[in-house]
Amino acid sequence: MYRDYYCNEPNEKLIGQDVKLSGWINKRRDHGGLLFIDLRDRSGLIQVVFDPDNLKENEFHWNQFRSEWVIQVQGVIQKRPEGTENSNLPTGKIELIAKNYKVLNVSKTLPFELTDFKEETDEIIRLKYRYLDLRRSQKYEILNLRHKVVKFIRDYLDSNGFLEIETPILIKSTPEGARDFVVPSRNNKGQFYALPQSPQQLKQLLMVSGIDKYFQIVKCFRDEDPRSDRQPEFTQLDLEMSFVTQEDVLNLTEDMFVGLIKSLDIDKKFNSPFQRMTYDSAMELYGTDKPDLRFDMQIKDFSSLSEDNTFKVLSNTIKNKGVVKGLVVPEGSSFSRKKIDSLVEYTRELGGSGLIWIVLEEDPGSDAFEFKSIVRKYLDLDYVKNISKTHNAKKGDMILLVAGENKPTLEILGQLRNKLGKDLDLFDKNELNFCFITDFPLFEWDEENKKWTSSHHPFTMPHEEYQDNITIDNASNIRAYCYDLVANGSEIASGSIRIHKKEMQEEVFSILGYSKNETNELFSQLLNSFEYGAPPHGGIAPGIDRIIMLLSGTENIRDVIAFPKTQSGFDPLFESPSQLTTEQLNELGISIKKSENNSN
Repeated sequence: MYRDYYCNEPNEKLIGQDVKLSGWINKRRDHGGLLFIDLRDRSGLIQVVFDPDNLKENEFHWNQFRSEWVIQVQGVIQKRPEGTENSNLPTGKIELIAKNYKVLNVSKTLPFELTDFKEETDEIIRLKYRYLDLRRSQKYEILNLRHKVVKFIRDYLDSNGFLEIETPILIKSTPEGARDFVVPSRNNKGQFYALPQSPQQLKQLLMVSGIDKYFQIVKCFRDEDPRSDRQPEFTQLDLEMSFVTQEDVLNLTEDMFVGLIKSLDIDKKFNSPFQRMTYDSAMELYGTDKPDLRFDMQIKDFSSLSEDNTFKVLSNTIKNKGVVKGLVVPEGSSFSRKKIDSLVEYTRELGGSGLIWIVLEEDPGSDAFEFKSIVRKYLDLDYVKNISKTHNAKKGDMILLVAGENKPTLEILGQLRNKLGKDLDLFDKNELNFCFITDFPLFEWDEENKKWTSSHHPFTMPHEEYQDNITIDNASNIRAYCYDLVANGSEIASGSIRIHKKEMQEEVFSILGYSKNETNELFSQLLNSFEYGAPPHGGIAPGIDRIIMLLSGTENIRDVIAFPKTQSGFDPLFESPSQLTTEQLNELGISIKKSENNSN
């Protein structure tokens, strides 16, 4: 072995003992003929003292040492002189007096600093040299947290009777909501595998097989448009159970998450039991199915109070079957006019026609009640007093109103609410607020393509009351045994009770626009299995990457993945995706068609 201990392990009990350590030179300091270096490995730091009186000759003189050289040091543990202790280090009371050393490898000048890292360092550069970026203690701590999370999950599910079973990576392309990554077959030219978006059908087939309880820490692949919180490949916990109800799945998930957080040494508060909220309630109150419940600002409905308003923008909206909804912003009077104007512009960027703001200068119960607004001359004093009283707005608060169709209005206010929550610092960053969102619609209408799509995926069981009436005429009403776990405004897990009867599954496929031939071509393996005694079953799939983001406090998904890709899906380290050679393409039977705007 190159070492007797990790760098942070020596302590006062080892004073006087001869030990051998190895690691990277973190920093060096020259002091009057003595050299002090901080030796670093994944565990931490220890100070090493190089005194020429104690050192043997070496091929490298110790004065040549530079940052990130890899060295082995043999020496004696000694108590630090009084007044030189470092209380910030576990090894801060001791030091290693070097007697011999060996340079194991040297290092070029780094493309960016590690010890004095600056956050503005170009991320592309850091990803290109990711093996250097990972040497930083902050990155190591996140990867260590990830290890602990995955280990707990495995141990927890094992203790609850689950089997970890690997499913294939090369499968058939089937529609599951996103584009597939496809892999050409050399032995079957012109035919392709797909990388799984999830093991959805495979885990259902395992339930038909009688496995009963399955899980897998699995890689999933989705060729989606760029988004800051997504990666083309990601990791999820995939679990499935037979003979369970929705409540069974939710209870197990909550128990697992509570146990996980308690097992970790992290400074986080969390709610237990987890809240429950229907999809419809979440949309009406928060404008999103991923509400951040760390603060209380709910969307208010001003529609009935705005029917006969003298301000035609409001009253005409109601006459045209629209809505007037908004937010009461506590202490909103403190906002500068510039800040208010930025909120108006933000609303327009979200697709709204505008934002009406009202600042209350006195309490609505006061005889001297007055308010400020850019549309002050259009708004009746009694109207503002009435909406203020109805929704408990008080002096100093600001009311924000958006008028339009219900769904886009709610979505705008939901995003505006989240922005205000951050801008006003309305929540505790060390709090985790979990909530199960349930009873999603089974179908959503795709206005652009004029067809019904799956709210989650097409394998979701409709509520019992709708199971005898799964028709295209009733599609908008059908609610499903479908659920998400959300925390702090992010979806952490998604799942459902699955359809396990062939006839019902075919009815759902029909509403989604699949012909009989398409259904058989894409889903025959699953449908056929349902004819051989498929049990009721359901499951959930928490995203490992998003769990780590939540627990570590980072907002960048690339922070929690060892070797991530950029937002556009490019890997700067391996410079991929990349082109294949002509020989490789010929072997696969593939020719590349150049786009018209590509001159290469």
